[in-house]
Amino acid sequence: MPRILGVDIPKEKRIEISLTYLYGIGRVTSNRLLKEINIDPSKRAKDLNEEEIARITNTLQKGGLRVEGDLRRDISQNIKRLMDIGSWRGSRHKKGLPARGQRTRTNARTRKGPRKGTMAIVKKAEPAKAKPAK
Repeated sequence: MPRILGVDIPKEKRIEISLTYLYGIGRVTSNRLLKEINIDPSKRAKDLNEEEIARITNTLQKGGLRVEGDLRRDISQNIKRLMDIGSWRGSRHKKGLPARGQRTRTNARTRKGPRKGTMAIVKKAEPAKAKPAK
């Protein structure tokens, strides 16, 4: 498997698809990158030589495009900033609820997690009263 920026990309897929395994790169960015460095997008990742892999890596590093660790760090810092300033979106992130106005009465299971079972109220049994003696 070829490694680009510390990520193993699938070798059997076409390079335009394989590059989307990098966090922050989609199909459009992948095709734009390959066109810029003159690599055929239909070429399989296993058919790339070392020089082509090095060109892809150098272009990603020098292109000003944030991918992988840098992008993840920026996103987490932005969310942390929202929580620190006490914004509505930050409070939703803290509570683990949807932050963009979705309904939560039903659905929202991805953010809220699996359903918690409802607790049935159990009535305590009263102790048996002693019968009066005759």
